Amino acid sequence: MCRNIKTLFNFEPPATNEEIHAASLQFVRKISGSTKPSRVNRQVFDQAVTDVAKVVHNLLQNLDTQAAPKNRDVEAAKARARVVRRFANQADPGQTVI
Repeated sequence: MCRNIKTLFNFEPPATNEEIHAASLQFVRKISGSTKPSRVNRQVFDQAVTDVAKVVHNLLQNLDTQAAPKNRDVEAAKARARVVRRFANQADPGQTVI
């Protein structure tokens, strides 16, 4: 459920509000144990996502580092390479690994 939460700090360009919201939504889903809350819990669920997003935004604005910002394309390529290595041994002999 939380596999979609990505590191958001120290990227150029900085994390967008959409990325912060998506990570917050995944976090609240994990904590609540629900990917789709019932109608009666929808308001409190949505408020929790909003609250977490505000805290994450504040955190990202106030963290400090001396490291150079990471490049999203380079990090995505590294992630793809890790997936290929991870699943290469599980592929069928006739199956192409992407």
